[in-house]
Amino acid sequence: MVKLGYKYIKIFKKTYRHPFITHKQAFKQLSNDRQAYANSILNYLNIEIHTYGDIPRENHKLYTINHRSLLDIIVMESIFSKHNKSGLWIAKEELFNAFYGEFFKYSGNISVDIENKKGLISFFKKIKYSLHKDNDINIYIFPEGERNKTNNILKFQSGAQKIAKSNKLGIVPVYINDSLENVLRKAPFKDKKIVEVHFGDIIGHSELEEEYKKFVDRILND
Repeated sequence: MVKLGYKYIKIFKKTYRHPFITHKQAFKQLSNDRQAYANSILNYLNIEIHTYGDIPRENHKLYTINHRSLLDIIVMESIFSKHNKSGLWIAKEELFNAFYGEFFKYSGNISVDIENKKGLISFFKKIKYSLHKDNDINIYIFPEGERNKTNNILKFQSGAQKIAKSNKLGIVPVYINDSLENVLRKAPFKDKKIVEVHFGDIIGHSELEEEYKKFVDRILND
């Protein structure tokens, strides 16, 4: 996985630094490349994804996703590859400074440092600019703000709600019904591993956390 990741960093850089393509073309290509990487990883791990609920045909949406593992991004990118979706991931600043930081930096993501007020202003401007330049782009975020090691939904950070409100985005709740941190330790699988991902109806920003938890409760108690 690491070796393949470094290979894709070179691929990402070609697009990210390309002087003659538009913002929209660049982020469409970066999304396609991330999705190709994700599908390669899942094929290697022998993981198959089953989706439940409707994935909106329309774009310009904010996808809010629970977060337990680095594999969550891989799973979601694979799903988006089958529905012709392109988008930007919101990631913590520290990920851009880690040993795999170039993967996040050049693959079409936006970093956020919630402790830096000036940085937050720049962060929201980048999102608004990207949405303005590309009317087909989506925003992907883990509203809990960190990897969750429990079976409950952690309290949401304020970012998802602010992004949706300031950009008038409908919110698509997504729940990955698996602890993929454990999956990663046990893979690759001899027998195919099935991962369930649920998509809910579009919700508004005003009661995001409450509506998301209701959505998850319905899944778990069905």
